[in-house]
Amino acid sequence: MILLRALTTVVVLLGVAGTAAAADHCLNRAEQRARTAAHAVVPLSRAMRGVRTRGEVIQARLCEHSGHLVYLLTVLGHDGKVAQATVDAANGAVIAAHPHDKVEKDPKKAPK
Repeated sequence: MILLRALTTVVVLLGVAGTAAAADHCLNRAEQRARTAAHAVVPLSRAMRGVRTRGEVIQARLCEHSGHLVYLLTVLGHDGKVAQATVDAANGAVIAAHPHDKVEKDPKKAPK
């Protein structure tokens, strides 16, 4: 049980590190405050609204990715799984959905 818990922790940490590495540059606190004061980004509370129904946001970072500002949110789902969400910092729209939220494309498997 302890080994399983340790392996799960390592996998989660590697996944979080991989997502942060996917961003070009995450802003420090002073940069975040400056962008917020200049109204270049929506407030974090607004960015969190789109993912709050999926679970609890346990970490949030404001990062620059491909020239655009995005919030990288780590979400602890209601099912206990940790997932990532990417939210456009300019308008609060969810860009990347959680892996467990993907819509099944096979019509045979779609719920009726």
